[in-house]
Amino acid sequence: MKMYNCIIVGSGIAAMQLANHLSDQFRILVITKSTKRANNSYRAQGGIASAIGEGDKPAFHFQDTIKAGCEFQNEKEVHNLVEHGPKLIEQLKKSGLDFDKDDKGQLALGMEGAHGQKRIVHCGGDATGKYIMEHLNSTLRTDIDIVENRFVYELIIHPTTKKCIGIKAKDENGHNESYFGHQVILAMGGIGGLFSITSNDPSVAGDGIALAYRAGADIVDMEFIQFHPTLLYFKGKTAGLISEAVRGEGARLIEESGQSIMAGKHLMEDLAPRHIVAKELFQQRLAKKEVYLDISMIDRFEEQFPTITAMCQSNGVSLKEKRIPVAPGCHFLMGGIVVNSVGQTSVDGLYAIGETASTGVHGANRLASNSLLEGLHYGKMLANHLNEQLIQKEMEIPFYNPSNSTTVNVPLLPDKEELRAKMMAYAGIIRTSSELKILHDWLSKYDESILNDLSLDEYSNETLQLLFMLQVAKLITTSAQLRKESRGAHNREDYPSEDERWGQIHIVQSKKGTEMRERQNEYHQVEVNA
Repeated sequence: MKMYNCIIVGSGIAAMQLANHLSDQFRILVITKSTKRANNSYRAQGGIASAIGEGDKPAFHFQDTIKAGCEFQNEKEVHNLVEHGPKLIEQLKKSGLDFDKDDKGQLALGMEGAHGQKRIVHCGGDATGKYIMEHLNSTLRTDIDIVENRFVYELIIHPTTKKCIGIKAKDENGHNESYFGHQVILAMGGIGGLFSITSNDPSVAGDGIALAYRAGADIVDMEFIQFHPTLLYFKGKTAGLISEAVRGEGARLIEESGQSIMAGKHLMEDLAPRHIVAKELFQQRLAKKEVYLDISMIDRFEEQFPTITAMCQSNGVSLKEKRIPVAPGCHFLMGGIVVNSVGQTSVDGLYAIGETASTGVHGANRLASNSLLEGLHYGKMLANHLNEQLIQKEMEIPFYNPSNSTTVNVPLLPDKEELRAKMMAYAGIIRTSSELKILHDWLSKYDESILNDLSLDEYSNETLQLLFMLQVAKLITTSAQLRKESRGAHNREDYPSEDERWGQIHIVQSKKGTEMRERQNEYHQVEVNA
């Protein structure tokens, strides 16, 4: 049995940034559900937000981030994020990552929604995520163990110390494996796979949040889910993301007649914050109107956006008419596992970084291109923290007696596609009390609690995936029901206004119960072991 200093679950930008910055004295395992390239980071098109342009300052980036997030953030964490942005870009340059440059040989900076100026650093036009991930993968130490196609289904918690000491996983054939380590880090992405229309990789379905919840960690703000306004939509299906950078270059959202959709709806029109644009497009689609992205004003579109061009061509969408059919879909979770400034959760030995974690930097709505920045920032912050805590002694796993139950009493679970459709219909872009109650009542027919006190070892990968999806769907629905206001990405048609009182409350859920906790600027340090 191999013992590790660090077990990293996930293979996106936060995971690989962490692995690259950990001490070479660490024994490291990177274990991932699919292949190491099947993640949302690899799909990212736009780029990394960073205040490096002439006349730009981290203070301006801070202001835009706070405004986009409806002032619901941990301001200290936002400050640290934007201050470290330029340094992170410089480090990537020095390590050999080739960012796109302008005609003067300077870094080319793009414009995206809710930003006050151009500050989006990118690679390969619209293939930033792919370039960064290939770079981070290529610079990994050769002695790091990488295990692909493993479904992590349980965190091993020592019954006496209550410390997380490892993970259980299943291979593609459902065979069980156990891995032990000093520290376990969840970097498993968000919850896009819970919705029928999403920009996410299909493998991303809230597993990290379900694992943490089952282990007793606090989960917060699950109602804040960002829906990206522009997914390629053709013949009733979505086929991938159309980056906000396209609108940053001047593209407009139009109806079939060519009339602008966002004109007069917001001061920034097509570059308004994502939740505002997504809501407008959703209402258009409710009215059975087609929505397009007019790209006629963008010269050399195919050269600037080769990934989007290839995606359109492979899905039979011609660019000759200079318009791309789009629809909004689930994109990013602002809530998640409660962590402190270095990613530590309320469970000893368990950390979370990336979209799985709720760091406090995004508030009620994430600012465009802050996601890759967040992954880079917290990956490095956690590495620095763990390096300072370097454990050089041999790994010793205290004796514990895991359940050896072979009783397989599979509970009634929903059909995966029906679950995804209902989440999109009732917990999607615009929510109401009545529709959330319909969803809550439907989810309540399925009881996942039967598995809480049983060993999961004998259950199939498919059953466990549905169990996790059901658990996270209930967390989202409960939070959405409790927040009786509209704020950021949480749109309640029956409570259309922001409320000063609700703007100070976090909805926290754990196996101990659900509570509404008053916000503090240091909120994400509350009840977390320092």
